[in-house]
Amino acid sequence: MTRHFLRDDDISAAEQAEILDLALDMKRDRFAVRPLEGPQTVAVIFDKSSTRTRVSFAVGIADLGGSPLIIATASSQLGGKETASDTARVLERQVAAIVWRTYGQAGLEEMARGTTVPVVNALSDDFHPCQLLADLLTIREHRGALAGQSVAFLGDGACNMAQSYLLAGATAGMHVRIASPAEFSPSDAVVADATAIAAQTGGSITLYRDPAEAVAGVDVVVTDTWVSMGKEDEKAARLTQFGAYQVDAALLALAKPDAHFLHCLPADRGFEVTADVIDGAQSIIWDEAENRLHAQKALLAWLLAKNVS
Repeated sequence: MTRHFLRDDDISAAEQAEILDLALDMKRDRFAVRPLEGPQTVAVIFDKSSTRTRVSFAVGIADLGGSPLIIATASSQLGGKETASDTARVLERQVAAIVWRTYGQAGLEEMARGTTVPVVNALSDDFHPCQLLADLLTIREHRGALAGQSVAFLGDGACNMAQSYLLAGATAGMHVRIASPAEFSPSDAVVADATAIAAQTGGSITLYRDPAEAVAGVDVVVTDTWVSMGKEDEKAARLTQFGAYQVDAALLALAKPDAHFLHCLPADRGFEVTADVIDGAQSIIWDEAENRLHAQKALLAWLLAKNVS
């Protein structure tokens, strides 16, 4: 059975830890693991614009001994004349894995059903699991073991980052708090899945309306842009709806004195986070951005090893 990584709970707690262990090893010795020697090719497909995802996957695939094939959907048949499953059947005969940054989760699921090579979700409207591997790697580097750490995500609780924090954080045994307006709550199904996982790992899931209550005494504070790609026409309304959730120095001060701040970037400075926080001593966003490279390399190497027939 082919293993894919379409959402954060596609891997178990033990597998998540194994991938993070591998990421730390690969970060210490960047070129030691090269499963794509040949070079083998990995297709990296983009429906959305990207900086960190494109750079980290292209560099990471090269580090693994492979060749990244960057495909812009607009210049391909995918989503036009050709279905995701048909594209997958074409690609699987020529590439070792498929990475896709897209909109709907359903397309990723269709692609995965249609191929025998690993499919990786590089971002969808529902989840951002590769980013969460990088975030967990960063938290682990700065704070030690993940289990028992408390993390508060502020802003759009229905966004892909919040929902991935629920699933990945629960898998890691963390105490995940999501603070958002009621109309931007995470999916009930995702909350239920995360709660079930947390019951097995010793973590917990709590939803808040009050950002100050959510941040009180936590180890890690996280936010993301209030206006994701494709929602630009909602910006004016969202600035009003999320104004109370801005991470500024006063809000961050409610967390533990040694708490860390994370943001997956790009950041809209002065909106979801103030410049003094993002550039401050508690911010570890640049380590977080670098760790996309190491976490994704480890994920690809792990998936390729799992899928050896």
